[in-house]
Formats: sequence, C-alpha cells, structure tokens
Amino acid sequence: MPNPRDALSPDALALLDAIGREGSFAAAARHLGLVPSALSYRVRQMEDALDVLLFDRSARQAVLTPAGAELLREGQRLLQDADAVALRVKRVATGWEPQLTIAADSVIAHNTLMELAEAFFTLQAPTRLRIREEVLTGTLEALVSGRADLALGVNLDASGATGLKSKPLGPLAFVYCVAPHHPLAGAPEPLSDEVVRQHRAVAVADSLRSGSGMTFGLLGGQDVFTVSTMQAKLDAQLRGLGVGFLPEALARPFIEAGRLVPKAVDRENRLARPAYAWRSSPKPGRALQWWLTQLDSPATRTALLDPPRR
Repeated sequence: MPNPRDALSPDALALLDAIGREGSFAAAARHLGLVPSALSYRVRQMEDALDVLLFDRSARQAVLTPAGAELLREGQRLLQDADAVALRVKRVATGWEPQLTIAADSVIAHNTLMELAEAFFTLQAPTRLRIREEVLTGTLEALVSGRADLALGVNLDASGATGLKSKPLGPLAFVYCVAPHHPLAGAPEPLSDEVVRQHRAVAVADSLRSGSGMTFGLLGGQDVFTVSTMQAKLDAQLRGLGVGFLPEALARPFIEAGRLVPKAVDRENRLARPAYAWRSSPKPGRALQWWLTQLDSPATRTALLDPPRR
C-alpha cells in the first residue's frame, strides 16, 4: 500500500503546486518538462497514497477538490518551511546555534529582557530564542543541567561550578513592604521578628527540581503563602495577602503610588548580588556571543535589575 508520506515529499508537493499555478495538467507538464501521461500517473500515485481524489476529472481544466485545495495550501506552507530549514542549516553552519535558551531569574526585569530579545531578532539570525523563568537555585540548576545556555540572576557563585563562567550583574536591593490596608501598615517601626511572625509571609518557591532549595526572609513558625514568580508575589502583597521583601526597583512605583508601604524591620534589608553565568566553551556560538556582548554594557546590566522609568 502506498505510504501517505510519499504524497508529502517536496517533489510531489512541487508538482501539485505547479498544476495549481498553471491551471491544467498539460500546462504544468510543459512547465515541469514532463509528458502529460507521466504527470497524470504521479498525481494518481499521490491520490492512492492519501486515499482521496485531489482533482475533479469531469472538468477540462485542473479543478481541485476540497481535499486537493487543502493539500495545495498546506503543501505550499511545507515547501516554504523546507526552504526556511535549508536556509537555517546553511546559516547554522556559519556558527549560529539552532536554539539559545536563557534562564532568567524571577527578579530580572521582564521589559528589559524583551527589549534585548527584540534587538536580537533584528539580526535575522537562524537561532531560535527560548526564555524560561526560574527562581533562586533553579536558575543556576537550569544552566548546570544543560536546560539553559545562559543564566541571568544566579544567586550562587557560579565560578565554583565546573565548566561555568560568571560575571556580576550588580547589586539588587530589597525592601520590606505591606499593603496600606494590612495590619502591619500602621504598626510602630522597626518591626520586630515577634510582630512579623504573627503575619503571613509571601514567598517565591525555588524552582530547583530536586532538593529543598533556598528561602529568604522567612521566620520560623511563620505562616507562608508560596507563589511561583516574583510578579505573583507582588500581586499577593498588593492585595494584602501577606508581607515580605520585594526588589526595591519592582516595589518603587507602587510605593510612590501609595499602594505599598515600606516598613523598617529589625533585620537588615536584603542586598543581593546576582550574577549571570554560561557554560565555558573555547568558541561560544554567535548567538551566545551576542548576548554576552550586550551584558558587557553596565547600562544593560543595571536595566536588567532596575529598568528605567517609561
């Protein structure tokens, strides 16, 4: 029995495309340098393989059946995809990676990251870009495990990990915040651990795949509402569902708008020093080289942690 895939080969699809463009079997045969009987035979083979009629043979012209019209539409798309793949293969041979995956910690400014992605796409590079959001230890783990090629916002010293290189992004200040309608909003400062412990904290879950991961700013015995991203933590604290430390740059507009209240606590405010890391290679791919060049800019590193006002 004919294989349906035979009807989807580039040669078969090009033949169908020629008939559709030329409007008749005879004209398509001339265009392709075939005798009409050979063309008709190949169409019959396609129909047998798919077990459908592609052309209405009661008409003098090449009239596509609904199934034939659908195959023509999809066939044209497949031919375009095949051309695109051939071009990508040629360009990948020049040093571009087929795909570059970036693990971005939840503290990384989304807008800045999208602006960098937009600039990357203007290169018309053959590299597909994938960005995955991670949290705390999970950011570095994604790189170490091979699920990412570049990690932004790692909280551990990647220089100690075998086969990795890292550089600092810069300091990242955190501020303790509560919603204005939260009971702690009017409490005297600095807030003691005993007072804070009586109220639910909002924490972002470490995306580490195995193990306990890391936590920051939680007190023993304190009720915890765990969410998956820093944006979700912000949303929860704006609703008064809990309290906790937020990146100062993320919280600042809401503090200025009166939607969050910063509170002094007995403990020092967190000051993280996230880094970016990548796997060491004698000759990194051109896509990774482009991203590392952008990260060489102090302005870019700052914007990833503290995006400029719009």
